[in-house]
Amino acid sequence: MRRALLRPLALSALALLLTGCAAPVPSPSGDQLGGSLTVYAAASLKGSFDEIAEAFTAKHPEVEISPVYDGSSTLATQIAEGAPADVFASADEATMAKVSPFALDPAVFASNTLVITVPAGNPKKVETLADLADLVTVLCAPEAPCGAASARLLSAAGVTVDAASLEQNVTAVLTKVAAGEADAGLVYTTDVVGRSDVASIAPEGADEVVNRYPIAALKDAANPDAAAAFIAFVRSGAGQKILARHGFGAP
Repeated sequence: MRRALLRPLALSALALLLTGCAAPVPSPSGDQLGGSLTVYAAASLKGSFDEIAEAFTAKHPEVEISPVYDGSSTLATQIAEGAPADVFASADEATMAKVSPFALDPAVFASNTLVITVPAGNPKKVETLADLADLVTVLCAPEAPCGAASARLLSAAGVTVDAASLEQNVTAVLTKVAAGEADAGLVYTTDVVGRSDVASIAPEGADEVVNRYPIAALKDAANPDAAAAFIAFVRSGAGQKILARHGFGAP
């Protein structure tokens, strides 16, 4: 009799034990990154950062990247005025310094140098920086990193250029030259990579005027985890290979 009573109790205990063993066991968490990520980046980074964004979202498909490209000085002003950015990549360290109250630990991730750009075929036969003084030349505005670098390069060469226009970013300079609205301009090496509508000349002394590009997450980033991951990817081997394909130099 006693054995008959114990048997149901034993079976019940075994059932509870098996049920407990069958309970879901938390699995290692996968990619927890998601949401929107707003990246403010220098105009000269557009080609490379578009490719980097595509590679990054292939690894983190729940992250939606919204890039904003313009002159670094323009973007810095917008950030200082409260623009909702998560990441800022500048074309020089001086501009990044302007947003230092809003940025976390800027790190240099690439470098760039200037070239003379002319319409395809070089119709004015431009060879040196001195030639720019006698041509319709467009430059970046002095407050933009490309403008500050252009001023240093021309000053070192002892050349004075009365620019036909001063543009807020390097893309605008290149656009005017490509359209034939200017005889020449100064842009970054990376801007002419893969372009058939313009030609370029590496001027003497350009290797002495190097722009170093820093990147930083912003202190009030709405998506700090994705911002940190994106910056890490830019600085990773994969990110550096993409930047190199677009003509950027090592940090």
